[in-house]
Amino acid sequence: MIYLDNSATTYPKPQGVRQAVQRALTEWGANPGRSGYGMGLRTTQALYEFRVRAADFFGAPGPECVLFQPSCTQALNLVLKGCLQKGDHVVTTDLEHNAVMRPLKALEARGVSYTVAPVIPGDNDATLDQVRHAIGPKTKMVVCTMASNVFGIRVPVERITALAHQYGAKVCVDAAQGAGLVPIHMEESGIDYLCCAGHKGLYGPMGTGLLLVREPEVLLGTLVEGGTGTQSRSLLQPEEAPERYESGTQNVPGLLGLAAGLEFVQRRGVERLCREELHKLQHLYSRLSRMGRIRLYTPFPQEPWFVPVLSCNVEGLPSETVGEALAKGGIAVRCGLHCAPAAHEKMGTLETGTVRVSLSAFTRREDLDALAFQLGKISSSARP
Repeated sequence: MIYLDNSATTYPKPQGVRQAVQRALTEWGANPGRSGYGMGLRTTQALYEFRVRAADFFGAPGPECVLFQPSCTQALNLVLKGCLQKGDHVVTTDLEHNAVMRPLKALEARGVSYTVAPVIPGDNDATLDQVRHAIGPKTKMVVCTMASNVFGIRVPVERITALAHQYGAKVCVDAAQGAGLVPIHMEESGIDYLCCAGHKGLYGPMGTGLLLVREPEVLLGTLVEGGTGTQSRSLLQPEEAPERYESGTQNVPGLLGLAAGLEFVQRRGVERLCREELHKLQHLYSRLSRMGRIRLYTPFPQEPWFVPVLSCNVEGLPSETVGEALAKGGIAVRCGLHCAPAAHEKMGTLETGTVRVSLSAFTRREDLDALAFQLGKISSSARP
């Protein structure tokens, strides 16, 4: 199988990730933070060392800023529902995933309002103007994606953060498609809340995610309360991070697998990974742009405007039909709306969806040649 669905989850995982998961099941099998015997202490130490590494990787002030979450989606929900209250206003963009849009819609019932600011691809000044016009006196937060999971369009989050802070608003960034491909330094950029999927560009197992907070002393409301291994006599949830946000037993095999994934990305280098994958995607884009019946929706993908994600369609065919035909030929892509109807509405593909191609460190140029060949066959056999 040629796997080109890495925006959903990267596959295959690096060998070091698979080994770390297995090692966690055999050597770090105790419940962390719950016991004083040897294996329990070693497990606790291993997770702490991962916090230190993650804080350093993302430029957070310290390990207490790293909160383990089961997904980027839950991290976003924790920030939005733990920070926003009745009367608050939020600014977001028209490229957002439902992991942002659905919580915002749910918060409307609690008296929270939001405004969608258009992203102007290739023109960061114009995008900043749109965000500026959307900010009002009640704006408490700007929440935005780092890059579209459908079209690969990058959003100027550092400039948006600086702008939002001028108006006293916090910034929450959905880095599901950016972490591992875009350099991130929270202290330098000023990002207040960074939400990451562990199983995508960081190459960890599914069911893992990270929330990094720049100021852990600023408390969020909690989504879940329960056992943390600390302050057990009290029925009140602890106030200290990270325990306040990590009730219940942690996914130790997943998290230590994610630690190995983070190490893989560090060894390869974030900028190098993005550059190499974009170079391969450019090769595919050039081939597809010469095919008469292939519809492309974005300009030639280049840094710093894109991450290695591309959407296309075959004229006259639903995206799902193209995906089925590719699957029969041994090529795995993602078709439809990709849980991001806002982005599709922006680009005029809400009714058709798109065929999405997303790369990883393991994607080969010949894989993309095979995809282009199959798309050529499909387009030539489709009705005009």
